[in-house]
Amino acid sequence: MTADLPAPVIQPHSALPRVTAARLAATEYERFTTAIAELDPDEWALPTACPAWDIRAMVAHVVGMARMTASPLEIMRQQRTTTARIKPGTPRIDVLTAVQVERYAPLGPTGLVRMMERTGPAAARGRRWMSGIAGSRLRRAAIPVDGVPERWTVGFLVDTILTRDPWMHRSDLAEATGRPMHLTADHDGVIVADVVAEWAARHGRPYRLTLTGPAGGTWKCGDGEAIELDAVEFCRLLSGRGTAAGLLSSHVPF
Repeated sequence: MTADLPAPVIQPHSALPRVTAARLAATEYERFTTAIAELDPDEWALPTACPAWDIRAMVAHVVGMARMTASPLEIMRQQRTTTARIKPGTPRIDVLTAVQVERYAPLGPTGLVRMMERTGPAAARGRRWMSGIAGSRLRRAAIPVDGVPERWTVGFLVDTILTRDPWMHRSDLAEATGRPMHLTADHDGVIVADVVAEWAARHGRPYRLTLTGPAGGTWKCGDGEAIELDAVEFCRLLSGRGTAAGLLSSHVPF
């Protein structure tokens, strides 16, 4: 039996102003680099919330994704390898991240830190350039979110998703190591507020939300479900890390 899949939903531009998105990207790469530079040698082998990835593999993915946006040649190289390896029924993103881990994990802790130091600034510049020339263009590949395939604009991918991804993995580092995550209202608070706005738009129901911590705040629409929890934990639940009920079961892509 063949089931009809729903038509892809078109995701609009990033809600972040381009200048803000560029600032968040550069700062997030800096903070991720600082976080991995502080790791002890034995911490690189710790398991993470990402199945089958220890910290070294997870960092290799972040480095690989940053390298893609820093170098057109690397985009072509990774995409070509991914296309050659993809099999029916396997999400393309899973194959791509496996390619990144395979390529960059052998650098080891010192090599990954040095690569991130060099790549972060170039990736931030590359993303700003990509957003400027192709931000409104729709990507061909659909990404499933809560079972619904979505076609994102290039702008949504490079201005929003590619900052949320290292931010979320930085939170994975904190959870895996027990080290505190460096959080400020002017950086992490902006990322969290953007996530809240998208989450509210996706579920479309009344809510009362209080998020605690330096990245937190309060939001309200009508007199719906009351939610109070840590801001980072809120985002982790929306990313699919853990199980939640009610409005928290409405996911947001990271």
